[in-house]
Amino acid sequence: MPEWIMQNLRVLSAHVSQRLTRTPPLGRRWEMVRCLPTEDLKDYWIDPEGRFWRAMSFIEDAQSFESVAGPEHATEVGFAVGFFHTLVSDLPPRTLKDTLEGFHVTPLYLRRYQAVLDAGPVPASSDTAWCIDFIEKRKALVHVLEDAKADGRLPLRIIHGDPKVSNVMIDKATKLAVSIVDLDTVKPGLIHYDIGDALRSCCNPPGEEAVNLDDVRFEPDLCQALLRGYFAAAKDFLTGTDREFVYDSVRLIAFELGLRFFTDFLEGDVYFSVNDRTQNLRRALVQFRLTESIESQAAVLQTIIKETK
Repeated sequence: MPEWIMQNLRVLSAHVSQRLTRTPPLGRRWEMVRCLPTEDLKDYWIDPEGRFWRAMSFIEDAQSFESVAGPEHATEVGFAVGFFHTLVSDLPPRTLKDTLEGFHVTPLYLRRYQAVLDAGPVPASSDTAWCIDFIEKRKALVHVLEDAKADGRLPLRIIHGDPKVSNVMIDKATKLAVSIVDLDTVKPGLIHYDIGDALRSCCNPPGEEAVNLDDVRFEPDLCQALLRGYFAAAKDFLTGTDREFVYDSVRLIAFELGLRFFTDFLEGDVYFSVNDRTQNLRRALVQFRLTESIESQAAVLQTIIKETK
């Protein structure tokens, strides 16, 4: 609900403001978007028709991009996600409302998929059959992060929730990251969902709407560049165990998004906006191809994760 989102933003803004006085980024500016007060000093307004309004501060001389321009840009995306995690690393997760309960909990998406599949009927095509087989062969991987949380290996922390490249603001002059925006999804969770999603969105140059599936690939060089920025910014709180699950996170998040796209396709496109009836199926195929590319480079990626400083 909007009130919970605004409550989270108030808590987040107050905490980050204090942290920035103690932990300013060296050699760059860093800004967190703020809610601007109304005339009666509230941070939102409900109009006579019951519609919810708010105003947010503007970040000057910065821009965002829909895709990664190269390794230097990827490093800045990684820095932005890592610095955000650092700023909130000492904010108790339970101080924020879980505004998206179940978001990025992959076993729940698998359960929903299975229910939809069992309810049928399933559109008959070679692509749908391939997706069903692809999911069936990977059901065992969906619990990896949630199991690690349950047994205490991965702690609950504050996450951004949607750390894609387009949510990182880049200074027009210096080309350095100066902010991460779209904070409505900030909530308690596992930072590996953020790490995995940042890597997934940045390291596949053709993007989620790739036309040619043969072009879909996970780029190790972009992965290394992004992790270089992330690890440099997050070194003060990140643990060795955290690093151990980075490969699992990027593989899982690519698979998870494909699973969500495919489930939505089977349900008749009730969640994701589409331009035609097969768009979610094509999106699912892109993410599953990306998952395959990640799996095929497992040894290379694990070496990058281990050796990148």
